[in-house]
Amino acid sequence: MNKTLTDTPLLLPAPLVAVAEPAGVQPQRYLLFDGEALQVCDDVVIEEGLAGLYVNGRPWVRLMCTPHDLDELALGLLRSEGVIAGMEEVAGVAIAPNGRCVDILLRDAGRELPQGLIITTGCGGGATFSHGRAVEVVRSTCHLSPEQVCSLMQQLRGAAVLYRRARGVHTSALSDGSKLLLVAEDVGRHNTIDRLWGKAMKQGVETAGRVLLTTGRVSSEMLRKAAGMQTPIVISRTSPTSLSVTLAETAGITLVGYVRRNSFRVYTVSSRICPTHPTAPAATARLPVPAS
Repeated sequence: MNKTLTDTPLLLPAPLVAVAEPAGVQPQRYLLFDGEALQVCDDVVIEEGLAGLYVNGRPWVRLMCTPHDLDELALGLLRSEGVIAGMEEVAGVAIAPNGRCVDILLRDAGRELPQGLIITTGCGGGATFSHGRAVEVVRSTCHLSPEQVCSLMQQLRGAAVLYRRARGVHTSALSDGSKLLLVAEDVGRHNTIDRLWGKAMKQGVETAGRVLLTTGRVSSEMLRKAAGMQTPIVISRTSPTSLSVTLAETAGITLVGYVRRNSFRVYTVSSRICPTHPTAPAATARLPVPAS
């Protein structure tokens, strides 16, 4: 009688001793079926958890994220929501021993925090308090060649440490047009932008006039964050949403999507990338979505 896969019990060996892994992944055992047989594999998955962000000892917001370097995530969120303008307003940072809570101590102990949390379209539900706020206008002489656009996306893929190790994570970066200055990874697309802003504040890196790259879809809230950072060019490996395109036009941001090795799409302010085409070309037949 022929046996099926479920007829034969699988004896799983004892878990292996954990080796040093980058922060943001967890060991995971799974069964791999390769088309012929099952085998036991010990590997990692990207970490996801609920983190609590406190300000001056008061709970402010809880976020689903990859719980590492929470100080950068919290600082960036405070900056993007307009609570602080820079590190000079921060008196200290305290991270709980379990790594799941962070308390940002502001010099102004009575600072009012924004209310009216909106759950956005981020992976796991991004959060913002500023959806109704007018988008900031970005004025910059920054420009890139088409070759630089493709090169920067290749650099972003190469800098994605957690993605290479575990997959299932988004990556964003800040660039000066030739190289990546800062890189952030998280299960949430929006979180990567806040992490970048937090990193920039801690390290004294200016965001204005830089190029923002991301592997994820560009939503309206991500575009708002980019405008707040005064980044004139936003580049994504995938698609923008209709509202992010509208906001990019309003803010004067060049929005680039579907970047591949030798191709991409420019949705707004194309003069920063293609100076011979200062406006969008006339509509043509719908193009196929680029292959992954």
